[in-house]
Amino acid sequence: MRNHWWWRPGWSVGRRFYTWHMTFEGQEDVRRLAAEYRNALAPLGDALTLIPDQWLHLTMQGIGFVGEVSEQDVHAVVDAARPRLAALPVFDAQLGPAVVDPEAVLLPVQPSDAVVAVRDAIREAIGDVLGTVPEKADGFRPHVSVAYSAEDGPAEPVIKALSSIRVVPAQARISSAELIVIHRDNQMYEWKPFATVPLG
Repeated sequence: MRNHWWWRPGWSVGRRFYTWHMTFEGQEDVRRLAAEYRNALAPLGDALTLIPDQWLHLTMQGIGFVGEVSEQDVHAVVDAARPRLAALPVFDAQLGPAVVDPEAVLLPVQPSDAVVAVRDAIREAIGDVLGTVPEKADGFRPHVSVAYSAEDGPAEPVIKALSSIRVVPAQARISSAELIVIHRDNQMYEWKPFATVPLG
């Protein structure tokens, strides 16, 4: 495992970033599963940053840093996304079981093609407004992190902790995409909502 909390290019304390996520407010089954994994991983202490329910998220597509992208353009992206997302159906997703990534404990999300369709629609909206789309289209793996690695060290204790429990994957109803303003000042991805755009 390696520490997730190194500063990526462009990031620093105080910086804010416009990005599209799926969040899970009111999704009790997702919270149930995350709590089961938090309980299993808690004995590992400071080696992991456990994600509270309010900050569970599925990262989809960034737009840019506040101050580098105008708020007017961000509103225009939201407007361009509305008809595209309205054309996509609400869908049910399954989260988990967990897998270990070098920087996190992840819950894969299926069906991945439904999530990719939402992301593709958002990328089209961004392209219409900004002319270019940040981040690559390929290599996207829909997932929700339940913990981040907070230090460099062996993966074996994490793998052992996960193997000690039996879990039932979580079911979630995906009915919208959220545009948020995110930061990582406190070694946690925290945000304020900017817009919610419904599917269907």
